[in-house]
Amino acid sequence: MVAGGDTGAAVYDAALKRRQDMMGASGPMALVKNFKVFRIALFACIGGILYGYNQGMFSGVLAMPAFQSHMGEYDPFDDTADQTKKGWLTAILELGAWIGTLLSGFIAEAISRKYGVLVAVTVFVLGVVIQATAQSGGANVILAGRFVTGMGVGSLATIVPIYNSEVAPPEVRGALVALQQLAITFGILVSFWIDYGTNYIGGTTLGTQQDAAWLVPICLQLFPAIILFVGMIFMPFSPRWLVHHGREGEARKILASLRGLSVDHELVELEFLEIKAQSQFEKRTVAEHFPHLREQTTWNVFKLQFVAIKSLFQTKAMFKRVTVACVTMFFQQWTGINAVLYYAPSIFKQLGMSSTTTSLLATGVVGIVMFVFTVPAVLYIDRVGRKPVLTVGAIGMATCHIIIAVIVAKNADQWSTQPAAGWAAVVMVWLFVIHFGYSWGPCSWIIVAEIWPLSSRAYGTSLGASSNWMNNFIVGQVTPIMLSKIGYGTYVLFGLLTFMGAGFIWFFVPETKRLTLEEMDVIFGSEGTAQADFERMEEINLEIGLTVMLQGLGGNTSNPDVFEEKKKIPQEGSQEL
Repeated sequence: MVAGGDTGAAVYDAALKRRQDMMGASGPMALVKNFKVFRIALFACIGGILYGYNQGMFSGVLAMPAFQSHMGEYDPFDDTADQTKKGWLTAILELGAWIGTLLSGFIAEAISRKYGVLVAVTVFVLGVVIQATAQSGGANVILAGRFVTGMGVGSLATIVPIYNSEVAPPEVRGALVALQQLAITFGILVSFWIDYGTNYIGGTTLGTQQDAAWLVPICLQLFPAIILFVGMIFMPFSPRWLVHHGREGEARKILASLRGLSVDHELVELEFLEIKAQSQFEKRTVAEHFPHLREQTTWNVFKLQFVAIKSLFQTKAMFKRVTVACVTMFFQQWTGINAVLYYAPSIFKQLGMSSTTTSLLATGVVGIVMFVFTVPAVLYIDRVGRKPVLTVGAIGMATCHIIIAVIVAKNADQWSTQPAAGWAAVVMVWLFVIHFGYSWGPCSWIIVAEIWPLSSRAYGTSLGASSNWMNNFIVGQVTPIMLSKIGYGTYVLFGLLTFMGAGFIWFFVPETKRLTLEEMDVIFGSEGTAQADFERMEEINLEIGLTVMLQGLGGNTSNPDVFEEKKKIPQEGSQEL
């Protein structure tokens, strides 16, 4: 929101201070303030863990002899055999997730965030159940099950954060973002070590290992999914969704309940009016830009996301933002991070870790270091900035890739006599994951989310997420082929692309730390877009009484006539909150 000049800035600063005084503790401490807030945080964790677990679990399963015995040419025992179909086993989940992401915005808006999560979990569970029948169905069942599971994962990865951000109090929204990212990496960590443990069921070799070794990690996903489903039944609707669909009375009651305050409390009223202002802003933006879609019918809601995304490509200034978002996500995936997460045991085996047990152990360390080194980004990204972190991280990852390539080129045929070289390459993989954890893991998503004007943010972020999943799919598909056909060339390719990613960030992506949306417009050459958005928002604030209320909270008069007189005083500058 923007207020004109010094008077407006003072009003909003006073309102912000008033809100903070009433809310009390902020950040992680506020998560334990009351049970309702804690429950919201718990759901952020469950959604993130489920997403991360599914990302990491399959890499260990692919390396298990009992699983390979059911997959035939899709997961061959012979490392020199054609690996094309093995890529499909992994990558088809990302293809499903890409489709799920595209549909999730429509689902969340049409039937609500709450029911959208329930639908996504149902699809996810259906996919897991299908995979569990692979003992008799073989590779085709795994392919079908992972595609369906992917649709659920993609939807959950989109809808759960939206729901959490809309029902959580403002004082914990930042903590929830951090918690979500940590939960994802924790899910990856847990999946790697569960794979390591279940690999011992019956034995670790073909003929002794039981099918439970790979069925258990697949089926364990059902437990957090069921918890999320059951818990979601008792969670409230999103107040923002209710306001947007004309159910304002219900929205007020839910807001009051979530905050533990009375319906007429000033904090509830303030937050309600802010939600209403944002809803009105979105409706008027649609009416102005896409008048033929202004009616909130189901079909219009479905068409709107595609029409709005198309509009991002139609002006040079917005296309620059599209380029930054999509290319950043392209380079995030082509650092090779998901090649490591999906095929780590195979990679470590190629690096001289001869037994499946040893390669799974090395994979478990990947999960630990990724989790630990995501924490610094959460704590320091707003102090250091995006460009330095992303650039240093990319250079570090690329250097690790090149060193691994040199080690593999020199020792590919003599790992048995050069174990130290094998371990040196493994350490480089761990160091690569460390560089990703503090940089491109969280920071690329921050860039993609914050470069858009208010009126385009939802669609722009969705486009960035779509780029991420599609490149994720391609990397998952081609990695086993590259490892088989070009060996150390795989690391050279990832290394060169990651160096290019560092150059792209440094020379083409602006530093977005602490920039206002107007300053973003100047950088991307679309001056006036943010200002027009803010003027529209200010008009709405006046209409619904939010500006007057903020004046009152700021210690100024709440008389609208006096406020109008104050507005006539010439002011300079603007303030963004």
